[in-house]
Amino acid sequence: MMKISKMASLAVFFCTCSIIAAGLVNAERVFKVGDGFGWQKPGQNSSAVYTQWAKTNRFQVGDSLSFEYKNDSVVEVEKWGYFHCDASKPIVAFNNGHGVFKLDRPGPFFFISGTLNHCKGGQRLQIEVMGLHHHSPLTANPPAAQPAPSPEQSSGVSVSVTRGSSSALLIGTLIALLWSLP
Repeated sequence: MMKISKMASLAVFFCTCSIIAAGLVNAERVFKVGDGFGWQKPGQNSSAVYTQWAKTNRFQVGDSLSFEYKNDSVVEVEKWGYFHCDASKPIVAFNNGHGVFKLDRPGPFFFISGTLNHCKGGQRLQIEVMGLHHHSPLTANPPAAQPAPSPEQSSGVSVSVTRGSSSALLIGTLIALLWSLP
């Protein structure tokens, strides 16, 4: 029977953990819009609920937005449609109670309720999607004065490992195992 030294076993363990961590860094995420509030017309005192929600999340290419709602709709529109609550030229629209939008490019995305008074009441969402390898600038401007964020963390994120990261994990594990053999 072949004996593997403690050092080789530790090396295999370290390599496996590193590969798993690298795979999770690039994992795609699914964000539930509005978290527990969902996609609905906000009350009069909470019309900025979706603006605040968007500010607490970082979106990257490959992530998805999941909209859950009742007796409503969600429409992806251009910037003009967002600011004017105009759903007459939809890019994509759902009215079946659940819509998932894949964020397939960097840049802004705009979503509104297809019901005019819901949109005008604050049921609209603007997000900015970062590229896959987005890095923060080395020097940052001081943040503008704003209310302190809620202590609640976003619970609407789930992580799914992609086929590419799974393949990398498998190949890396095999290499680490072969490397550790005498």
